[in-house]
This record gives sequence, structure tokens and C-alpha cells, in this order.
Amino acid sequence: VLFRSPALLVNTVEQVTGLHIDHYAEIGFAGFADLVDDVGGVQMCPTEPINDPLAGLNIAAGCQLLDGPKALGYVRTRHSPRGDLDRVVRQREFLGALIARAASPSVLLNPFEVVPLASDAPGTITVDNGDHVWALARLGWAMRSLSHGDAVTTTVPFSGFGPVSDGSSGVLWDRQAAAQLFSALAQDQAVPR
Repeated sequence: VLFRSPALLVNTVEQVTGLHIDHYAEIGFAGFADLVDDVGGVQMCPTEPINDPLAGLNIAAGCQLLDGPKALGYVRTRHSPRGDLDRVVRQREFLGALIARAASPSVLLNPFEVVPLASDAPGTITVDNGDHVWALARLGWAMRSLSHGDAVTTTVPFSGFGPVSDGSSGVLWDRQAAAQLFSALAQDQAVPR
């Protein structure tokens, strides 16, 4: 589904989930590679090699420093057994590692890295009207836990794959489990198993 505006996306998510969305932030792919290069690359440790010509990615298994173009391929690739579901996991993992790297003393105390980062970040991140830099700072601070592995992350529970309303194939939500998830989030309770 393509959304023509952040407001339409927020409205759709609110209608489908019953949750109120306070803030919207979007990380665009256009400047993503520049941010990665601004901080000197980000270390990732894939357990399997990934070769996806469509994403411009060919990396070995094991820990390695990804530059901007490789990082962009890493977060975009769908070349794995679970496709988009694996991509979501890689994106969360990478975002946490990028934030941790950007907040590290080796970046913050290095004018050759922090100045380009401060210059490129605003063009890469879009926020909703009325938001300000402090909301982004709080988001970045909260997301640092992704890089330490102590954050709870999840996707909407699904029951399988099949046809969706426009006739294409997609992920089908497990409606009962999804309702439990949205209810827990609305009540600020722990995410159910």
C-alpha cells in the first residue's frame, strides 16, 4: 500500500489498530547512506552471507563494517527465507547500531564526523508538523536499546501469506493475536507472547 502523506499513514494505522499516534518520524533512503558514511560505517554481524543483486548487496557472514551503499542494501534486501519479515528485523538491528554509533564519543567528539552527521541528518529524517528536535533526540535515546538487545521489538502477529484486498499476495494478520497486541499497547502493558 502506498501512502501519499504521513497524515494518511498515521490515520490508517490509528483506524486499523485503535491506537493513537502521538508522533511520526520517517527515515528516508535518500540520505541514509550518507549518514552511515558520516559516522565512519556501522558494524553488523550477519549469520549468513547475503547476495542480492536487486539491493546491490553481496556480503559474507560474520562481523564487518558496512559503508553507506552496503548498509542501504542491507536494510533494503528481501533476499531471505522470510522476505519482508527478515528485512524488518535487519532494519531494527541496523537502526539500533547506527544510533549507538552516532551517539558514541568517537563520533560526538570528532568534528570530521559530527559536523557532516549534523548537516545530513535533518534531510534524512522527516517528522510530523509541530514536532521538534527534542522529540527526535528522545526517540534516538530510546532506540539505543535496540543495539544492546534489551529492547522488546515485535511485528503484528500473522497467520500466514495469502491474497489481500487488491488481489496481490501479502502477509495475513492473526486478527485475534493482533487485537491482543494492540490492546496491550493501548493500556501500556507488556507485549503478549
